[in-house]
Amino acid sequence: MNLELLESFGQNYPEEADGTLDCISMALTCTFNRWGTLLAVGCNDGRIVIWDFLTRGIAKIISAHIHPVCSLCWSRDGHKLVSASTDNIVSQWDVLTGDCDQRFRFPSPILKLQYHPRNLDKVLVCPMKSAPVLLTLSDSKHVVLPVDDDSDLNVVAAFDRRGEYIYTGNAKGKILVLKTDTQDLVASFRVTTGTSNTTAIKSIEFARKGSCFLINTADRIIRVYDGREILTCGRDGEPEPMQKLQDLVNRTPWKKCCFSGDGEYIVAGSARQHALYIWEKSIGNLVKILHGTRGELLLDVAWHPVRPIIASISSGVVSIWAQNQVENWSAFAPDFKELDENVEYEERESEFDIEDEDKSEPEQTGADAAEDEEVDVTSVDPIVAFCSSDEELEDYKALLYLPIAPEVEDPEENPFGPPPDAAGQTTPAEDGSAHSGGGEKKQRQTSAEGAPPKKKARTTTIELQGVPSDEVHPLLGVKGDSKSKKKTAGPAEGIER
Repeated sequence: MNLELLESFGQNYPEEADGTLDCISMALTCTFNRWGTLLAVGCNDGRIVIWDFLTRGIAKIISAHIHPVCSLCWSRDGHKLVSASTDNIVSQWDVLTGDCDQRFRFPSPILKLQYHPRNLDKVLVCPMKSAPVLLTLSDSKHVVLPVDDDSDLNVVAAFDRRGEYIYTGNAKGKILVLKTDTQDLVASFRVTTGTSNTTAIKSIEFARKGSCFLINTADRIIRVYDGREILTCGRDGEPEPMQKLQDLVNRTPWKKCCFSGDGEYIVAGSARQHALYIWEKSIGNLVKILHGTRGELLLDVAWHPVRPIIASISSGVVSIWAQNQVENWSAFAPDFKELDENVEYEERESEFDIEDEDKSEPEQTGADAAEDEEVDVTSVDPIVAFCSSDEELEDYKALLYLPIAPEVEDPEENPFGPPPDAAGQTTPAEDGSAHSGGGEKKQRQTSAEGAPPKKKARTTTIELQGVPSDEVHPLLGVKGDSKSKKKTAGPAEGIER
């Protein structure tokens, strides 16, 4: 697989639908890991379904929450997943085992969460009607980030590409740039609509490559900025956006926006229908509109980190968009010709001779001489597409794929467990008596599983001052009347898993 060759041929964005992924339950949110080998999908029954994206098969299902999963994020090394559900609970999961490492209970619904790009111990959480919170997982401590206006707590936040800064935006269009370690204000500016009017910030997204980021605002315009210019302008600066992207004809509001893996394209999902708009970042021109099933509403969009593939969610199903692959054999052999019908072939006299007797032996020069050199076939060069600009080597501890064990319905014998007579024996307890009956069954079950009992995850309650505890997550607020909304969100306090 030569990822370096991907950008060399034609355009680098998807053109047509390439199938769907059915998670059995309704999908709500999705995210790729750093290499695009695994896709995590959060469902409305609280499960997290992890797809092997190369085989398009389910690699693992984690029964994560009781309530719908509303946000997901992979750790940098791919070994951990952090998830949020509509009952205000944030959990960290071990992807290999499916176990919950720890849990945090917030007073209000979680709109978004994000791992620190380089420090797996820190998670940025955006609770509803609250200032963003920076969680430290190792000691379960949290820091509430400073905001521009205490009366305006509709704040969204995001780490920059390397996690050195946190960008926050409020409903009055004010963007703050905070130093991640100290939470000091480094730069700030206000997004205006051409006049003195301001517009609410809906989301902030950073490109995987380069220093660009985009801001999705309530005035239905996507503004693209250069992060270096923002830092240069300092506090109360007036930076100009590199591009302003919008649908001038239909005035479409945007549900979710993100960059392509190489940062050269931007995709935005419509909030009105299942439609994806793709722009070229450098020029700002609309290059493609991908239309899904008419009448469906879009929930989430994710662009593959290294390939021109987009995953979108609508009506509980994950749709995959990719390029139309045309077989071109002449790319492998320039003199290859496709024939419409059989052609009689005239064989040369010396064509199939082991050695051409008439051929004179030329001197080895240039490329021919190089063929006699030894070729190194043991060392593996790092794949450039998987390395950041400040890294020379790949992360060899990274989790790219999940092992899948075959399911045997009626095994004749257990090759990995103890012999049958050993499992049926009674074992002496600590007080000298022998367990039998139910204890024997429990022991047999434990030995058959071959794994120790799962450790219960620690739950930490996060206290936030002045945050209303009766808020309902936007995912739940769409359906039903106000009574059913409060009923759905009510029993969050009593949930223990």
